[in-house]
Amino acid sequence: MQNAALIILDSITDWQPYYPSQSIVTASDYLLQQDAKARPQLLNLCGDLSYLSTGYYVSLLAEARGQRVLPSVSTINDLANFSHYQLLLPANTDKQISKYLAQQSPSERHRILICFGQTEDPQLTNFARQIFDLYPCPIIWVELSYQGRWFIHNLYAGNLTELDDQQQTFFGDSLDSFSKRVWRKARAPKEYRYDLAILYDPNEPIPTSDKKALQKFIKAAKDADIDAELITVDDYNRLLEFDALFIRETTRISHYTYHFAKKAEANGMVVIDAPHSILQCANKVFLKELLDKHRIPTPRTELILSQQDIDYQAIGDRLGYPVVLKIPDGSFSIGVEKAESIDELRTIAADLFKKSTILLAQEFVRTEFDWRIGILNNRAIYACKYYMARNHWQIYNHASGTSRSKSGGFETVGVHQVPKDIVKTALQATRLIGDGLYGVDMKFTDKGPVVIEINDNPSIDSGVEDLLLGDELYHIVMRDFARRLDEK
Repeated sequence: MQNAALIILDSITDWQPYYPSQSIVTASDYLLQQDAKARPQLLNLCGDLSYLSTGYYVSLLAEARGQRVLPSVSTINDLANFSHYQLLLPANTDKQISKYLAQQSPSERHRILICFGQTEDPQLTNFARQIFDLYPCPIIWVELSYQGRWFIHNLYAGNLTELDDQQQTFFGDSLDSFSKRVWRKARAPKEYRYDLAILYDPNEPIPTSDKKALQKFIKAAKDADIDAELITVDDYNRLLEFDALFIRETTRISHYTYHFAKKAEANGMVVIDAPHSILQCANKVFLKELLDKHRIPTPRTELILSQQDIDYQAIGDRLGYPVVLKIPDGSFSIGVEKAESIDELRTIAADLFKKSTILLAQEFVRTEFDWRIGILNNRAIYACKYYMARNHWQIYNHASGTSRSKSGGFETVGVHQVPKDIVKTALQATRLIGDGLYGVDMKFTDKGPVVIEINDNPSIDSGVEDLLLGDELYHIVMRDFARRLDEK
């Protein structure tokens, strides 16, 4: 991939108000190009994007040539057909947009300019991102009307040449923010085949990869001919600069990590972990049903619904004490509690029901450690024993906070040293999800292995999971990214 977005215009003169750039070409010249081997990202800024127009053909041929283009043909068609229906503002529309609309006269229509998911009014920031996520187009005009409630009357692609001076400045700033590589030279002298975004949170209390591990991923990526870059939540509008996304922070459904994954997948990017993996692994209720259906061994587990009369005595009798209670979407032992008696069971359940209407009650399986089998593309790539935190029944003890210092010890072992039934069961479980990167937490009992949970975003820390393989563990992951990208 080249390190600059190629800007397609009706005429070179359309670019006169903006900084000079070598990355502009007319639509006619682009359409007549014979050599389509290069794979830059294209920004189609033609004034007319109607069906079978020159602008339409720019996006059509770009996709046929295997290039990423904004807007895509799908987006162009969606915008063209927008007038056939009214799009009511969603019930959960951001409070800021609601406040903004409350200040507007219901008798008037209001237009909002969105450039690369940004607006000039900070009250509309989240609204603009939502629109751009649904309709990825460089310039979008949103017309709002009021008929009993506010709705989007029209949505259409903007014309670069019709922007006034203030709007031109805003467009230029938005483009600069969206794709800085248009203006700046590549940071490395070598041009890599692919670009990889590694999403992380520098302030996450328990990160899925520490800073040293992240740097090892970046170094291994270069060896796989991939230019990797760390990004954060603030880089959402830059996501389409990249060919692939690697999520290295704790994923959740109602969280921006899922939004990043969805946007990347919708735009043809390689994603680990993919949205369906997040969706399935993040919810323990789904996993319970899936594993039970396919007879994958797990601890005895029951669902408890807050809206039903709950017979706590019967639950305790069936599962035996202590009983483990879990919220469906907890991670790193958060939202997991142990009840030693019926009174504790009632008290803990009442507290957890404040977070979820469904809980899982599970038999307590006492072991000295949990197995974690790391699996990528249906292959076990590492294995660890995670020991319980000192004087605690879990790997993580959150009683005094969420520091890693409150976790138990570990032992990294070769996959060939793991009991075969453990690896076999882990692979059977992850094949039900997909071919991404997973960490299967398991316990080995007198009756054999049982699956505790499947993590779609397993920990890979320097000096822990990589203790045996060293840098090769990071190379394994990055070679898999290269393979997936080559197969695109």
